[in-house]
Amino acid sequence: MSSHPSTMQACIEECLRCHRSCLQMATTHCLHLGGRHTEPAHLTLMLNCAELCLTAAHFMIAESALHAHVCAACAKVCSACADSCESVGDMDDCVQACRACADSCAAMAG
Repeated sequence: MSSHPSTMQACIEECLRCHRSCLQMATTHCLHLGGRHTEPAHLTLMLNCAELCLTAAHFMIAESALHAHVCAACAKVCSACADSCESVGDMDDCVQACRACADSCAAMAG
């Protein structure tokens, strides 16, 4: 593992927080509000983001030599998800979780 353990642990926590936020917002908040919140591209991106965040956390927890590649992809997806959530509106918690995870994963990706 080339990354500092505390930096990696912080990234794991950001990934898990973003996973939880995206999954919870998509399946409760967005589905209940409908309209723009349930447009297929937005809702699919949120669910993809949640899944990729969980995968990135798993790669880091397992100390995979390939974690940087997964973190790079996760950073891109989280940034896109944050932009989508910001555009839809009324999703500040998810936007913040996605941006924090994107920053942390981008740092892990080097």
